[in-house]
Amino acid sequence: MNQSNTVTIPLMTEARYQRERQRRNSECQELWRVLDRVMDPEIPALSLWDMGVLQDVESCEDRVLVTITPTYSGCPAMDQMRDDIEDALYRHGVARVQVKTRLAPAWTTDWMTDKGRDQLRAFGIAAPDDAPEHAVDDETPESQVKCPYCRSDNTTRVSEFGSTACKALFQCQDCLEAFDYFKKI
Repeated sequence: MNQSNTVTIPLMTEARYQRERQRRNSECQELWRVLDRVMDPEIPALSLWDMGVLQDVESCEDRVLVTITPTYSGCPAMDQMRDDIEDALYRHGVARVQVKTRLAPAWTTDWMTDKGRDQLRAFGIAAPDDAPEHAVDDETPESQVKCPYCRSDNTTRVSEFGSTACKALFQCQDCLEAFDYFKKI
């Protein structure tokens, strides 16, 4: 009997591929590793990289330039993110740091890493891909977002907005836990 070996190739969006390629080809690998320890102030289980906010790290003459993109233009955590990035690099011995906010292209949940999505679930927040495509536009409260606790899709939307504007509040009808769903953007 002939057994065929099946190879699974993980798929990712073009935007995510380009972002990860840019990091992989960066000349500032040590600084990327330092910044991997900077966590999102609103979801401290995720690094800014895993959240998709951290875009680029460059060494420019006498300073380090870090580019970030907020999850939305009015994100109240941007000042804290900037302070945390500067603090991490200063502690690492970088004397001059500039943090640049880039609004275009706009942040997308496609930039979140798989690790980040898993960390969201472990933190009790349903990840953007835990709902079918129609769930965001669904007019009914039952949108089949998978519960991050028991993975049931027997859930009900309680509110279009959760703890922040980028999340919606759901309740699982099986385990009865309330949870945020990070909206797909």
